[in-house]
Amino acid sequence: MRAFTALVTTELRLLLRDPASVFFMMAFPLMLLVLKRGDSGAVPGYVAMIAAIGGMGALPGVVASYRERKVLKRLATTPVSPLLLLGAQLVAQVTAALAGSALLIVTAITAFGAAAPRSVPLLALAFVLCSVTVCALGFVIAAVVGNARGANLVGMLVMFPMIFLAGAAVPRRALPDSLRQIGDFLPLTPGVDALTSAWSGTAALFPMMILAGIIVAGTAAAAALFRWE
Repeated sequence: MRAFTALVTTELRLLLRDPASVFFMMAFPLMLLVLKRGDSGAVPGYVAMIAAIGGMGALPGVVASYRERKVLKRLATTPVSPLLLLGAQLVAQVTAALAGSALLIVTAITAFGAAAPRSVPLLALAFVLCSVTVCALGFVIAAVVGNARGANLVGMLVMFPMIFLAGAAVPRRALPDSLRQIGDFLPLTPGVDALTSAWSGTAALFPMMILAGIIVAGTAAAAALFRWE
């Protein structure tokens, strides 16, 4: 447990040293909130966006770089399992997303007078499911793409259209019908739906079940496709 905690701390420290990750997970959502004049209806979508930025925008490149630099292979010869490092990266990304989301929510409530979430436990559950879902997808990208630069590129190419089409950056009702239909099949959409319902105090069971299924399927696919070197 001590080794895992140390790995999580190290991964968080490295993540916070990346200016792009800090900007897009902390500052960028606040900028959007200001543009929306503190609209509380936009906050759940922005939370999903923060999670997606970490899980699909940052995680694939980090994991692929560890494989590319033989870090995972070297760990396999030590008492610290490579799986432990991947687990630490997952926890670090979820923790960073939680910090960015907490900053966003507190700012929306205190600075703009936005309505507070009606069910914090439901919101926490939806957040965890959404965050782990996008991280599972990030691990699949890292498993499929062989190098860090390519994994970063693919992660960004998947993440940016998804946050718009899934309703994380802009409400889906503002999109044309054809784009909304595409959004219906994107894995981030149930995350936005679950967070939005939880914010209003309602448990969106079907979206949560979809997220859980994506986590299982994504984890299985990443495990089957991943190579340590």
